[in-house]
Amino acid sequence: MTQHLTGRTALVTGATSGIGAAIARTLGAAGAHVLVTGRDAGRGALVVDDIRKAGGSAGFEAVDLAAGADDLRAFAGRALSAAGGNLDILVNNAAVYPVGPTATMNDADTAGLLAVNVLAPHILVGALVPAMAERGHGTVVTVGSWMASVGTAYTALYSATKAAVEHLTRCWAAEYGPRGVRINTVSPGVTLTPGNEAHRPLLDQMTAATPAGRVAQPEDIARAVAFLVGDDARMIHGATLAVDGGITATRPS
Repeated sequence: MTQHLTGRTALVTGATSGIGAAIARTLGAAGAHVLVTGRDAGRGALVVDDIRKAGGSAGFEAVDLAAGADDLRAFAGRALSAAGGNLDILVNNAAVYPVGPTATMNDADTAGLLAVNVLAPHILVGALVPAMAERGHGTVVTVGSWMASVGTAYTALYSATKAAVEHLTRCWAAEYGPRGVRINTVSPGVTLTPGNEAHRPLLDQMTAATPAGRVAQPEDIARAVAFLVGDDARMIHGATLAVDGGITATRPS
């Protein structure tokens, strides 16, 4: 990993495990000071320790993204202070994924999906990106999902939240891009994480016929994020980069 992010500060939501932790470690290895965020301070400390042991710089900020708008804006203020008043990179990674039949989806799960997957990125962009625009530079990446592009049974609202953040990305790119802030989405395919590793045989079955022929690892997604937030991606605005092994673009013959 090149040190192409040296001197920059990144905030990664949902960074205490899985894809978020891999993104935090990868950005740290690329030279960024990383604010690891999440609900679990113990797991956050482990990620921070990993980054520091690898020679990087990191800190932890606790946040519950379902807590409400006022709490999220207060968190944004704390994070900005922890970043020394200058945040260069925002990665909206955190998400919840309760699934099941539409008719039996309970109200708490519905509220959580909307709060964490859609409203939290919206509020954090509104709280943190204007300062980037004032300075004339910054990058935002939101982590979407391949499921935003296909219709699958029993995942309606989750998939809809991921389609929503893809469109938020396009609108934010139009709003902030002219002022120097690049905003894009990374759309992972079937990815092995602590939350789904018990279902590994199903994941292998889902990906066997894709061009990649395998399940994605969190590091595959993290490397795409590191590319998009770097200067080599300076002409990429409002895009959704599929890192899905070809699951959405192809079908076996």
